[in-house]
Amino acid sequence: MYVIKHIFDGEYGCEELRPGEKPKVVVTLVDENGDEKCVRVLDEFLTEHGLDVGSVWEFEG
Repeated sequence: MYVIKHIFDGEYGCEELRPGEKPKVVVTLVDENGDEKCVRVLDEFLTEHGLDVGSVWEFEG
């Protein structure tokens, strides 16, 4: 099981998205042993699933 530790959405500071491209974020996940991994997902994925820092991550990644 992983928990969301951090969500980084700073990928688009000075660069614009290409037409039709959706914003992505980098999510840092931490497991019960303190091991971390990062996954890149669409920002709307987090919103659709009600995910935020502290939420349990139950998805492949």
